[in-house]
Amino acid sequence: MTTIFKNSDHIYFIGIGGISMSGLAEILSSRGYKVSGTDIRETPVTKHLQSVGVHINIGHSAENITDDVTHVVYTAAIHDGNPELEAAKAKKLIILDRAQLLGQIMGEHSNSIAVSGTHGKTTTTSMVSEILLAAEKDPTITVGGILPTIGSNLKIGKSPYFVAEACEYYNSFLRLNPLVGIILNIESDHLDFFGSLENIYHSFHDFAKRIPENGVLIINKEIPNVSEISKGLVCRVETFSLSEDANWTAKNIMHHEDGKNTFDVYYNDNKMTTIHLNVPGDHNISNALAAVASSHFLGISSEDWVKGLNHFAGTDRRFQRKGEKNGVLVIDDYAHHPTEIRATLAAAKKVKHNTTWCVFQPHTYSRTKFLFEDFGDAFFNADEIIIADIYAARETDDGTVSAAQLAQRIAKTGKSAHYVGNFDEILAYLESHCQSGDLLLTVGAGDVYKIGEAYLAQ
Repeated sequence: MTTIFKNSDHIYFIGIGGISMSGLAEILSSRGYKVSGTDIRETPVTKHLQSVGVHINIGHSAENITDDVTHVVYTAAIHDGNPELEAAKAKKLIILDRAQLLGQIMGEHSNSIAVSGTHGKTTTTSMVSEILLAAEKDPTITVGGILPTIGSNLKIGKSPYFVAEACEYYNSFLRLNPLVGIILNIESDHLDFFGSLENIYHSFHDFAKRIPENGVLIINKEIPNVSEISKGLVCRVETFSLSEDANWTAKNIMHHEDGKNTFDVYYNDNKMTTIHLNVPGDHNISNALAAVASSHFLGISSEDWVKGLNHFAGTDRRFQRKGEKNGVLVIDDYAHHPTEIRATLAAAKKVKHNTTWCVFQPHTYSRTKFLFEDFGDAFFNADEIIIADIYAARETDDGTVSAAQLAQRIAKTGKSAHYVGNFDEILAYLESHCQSGDLLLTVGAGDVYKIGEAYLAQ
């Protein structure tokens, strides 16, 4: 494989503790390059990087950009004014954003798969990874969560196979040129950047146009106006769907009481195999179809689809069973968009239980504001809803939207919804109200998972 760096290069990562940045840093470190970086705090991720020889600085400082640094990689969360980024500019170093580096590494692999969509990227990337692992293809994997099979978000392989998530935020995925591109769904999100759904469609079409003539776009036929994405492409296009007439479909679907699924896979109306899936929900059956379709294009056998998907037990924070206490089952999920919440709660209904408790922590003020009405109608499959304070992430509170307002909006649908806010108060409320046989869901992309863990620990 070709390489984009020289042996003497020193690559510095600003924000190295991020799930994607850490994976890219470890890939380069494994190839023998000198790699170092900075994050704002020490985490298990930074400790792991240190264990494989990556030097970590805690806290941003211009002095960290030493004279031997040749390249600087930064994330979308790093902006002009960051002392390390400004020092790199002053020294006229080669500066790459995370997506550029991912694209260049992906370009070194002839059988690359990029998984895009508003929802389901981590799960589907993990499913594709499980299939390639079952087929003994020794893929390089970089995924946005911990995949238990590899015990990490990263596996460094020595083959032409490369699997990665393709994030649309800041048009990051327009740096990639995959052989196989997957588009799971397209909905309004990240409107602080895109501004409109029309602009989001335009970006996904641009992503699809980056797939070469000998490649394939695997796309969900249920996407409204899907032809806007697939028109004018030079690559092959294959569709998947649970409800539309598509190339790849699932039939004879059986939802079991433990949340597992069984279904038959059809390709152009021909039965290919039967899949046993250990994760719940129709959305995961759809994700599995996308994973199967991409694997089929790369020549992976149906036996390996079955083996890989049967082995897939989910990733961290994706309908993850955290434990059980006094008969109450605790499940955590990363859902932070109204469609994701609906899918998670629909999946929960497939699991036998009594009352569905949903503790939701909204993620970012902008998303809560832009999708406020949609959030308000997303909890119809929950019985009891508790809204925690908004997780700010990269944003500041401008006072125009609040968690309390969201709880009031949900309550207008006739649901039992309460704003509690403080984690300790939420925990006390759950302790006094949850009963044996109930299901407790902690939902959101922030740190709401800590509530479920604390509930189990008490």
